[in-house]
Amino acid sequence: MPTRTSAKAIIIRDGKLLCVKGSDSEGVWYALPGGGQKQCEPLPEALKRECLEELSVDVVVRDLRFVRDYIRANHPCHGPDWHQLELMFLCDLNDGAECKAGAEPDTYQEGIEWLPVDRLGEYRLFPNALRNAIPRMQDEDMPVYLGDGD
Repeated sequence: MPTRTSAKAIIIRDGKLLCVKGSDSEGVWYALPGGGQKQCEPLPEALKRECLEELSVDVVVRDLRFVRDYIRANHPCHGPDWHQLELMFLCDLNDGAECKAGAEPDTYQEGIEWLPVDRLGEYRLFPNALRNAIPRMQDEDMPVYLGDGD
């Protein structure tokens, strides 16, 4: 199976990170909005499309902040092996834009929620590395590559 490329949005407003919300047998979890790139679709266009589907909002795609591999064989989960490359971009919302669950949410998506950036360590945020990386985004020593973590 080929590597899947996924674009993710880092949207921060008033000190809060916008996330999609889901749940499993271990409880509530959060992830960045975004998803898979279609064949011949530029990454910024893929991210705009995914945010419109999941959040009902247009985003302005800015700078690439983080890159992550996710190789399922390296993690304790169920399902077929696959490899996803996630590219996480800082994005802006237009002034006054109101986010809500989109018309075409992912099957796991139960809603959206704004999480306080200074309290990300209190949440099940995937990938886990974001709990420390997001608050340190502006630090010169913060790596761009987050590795293959949960």
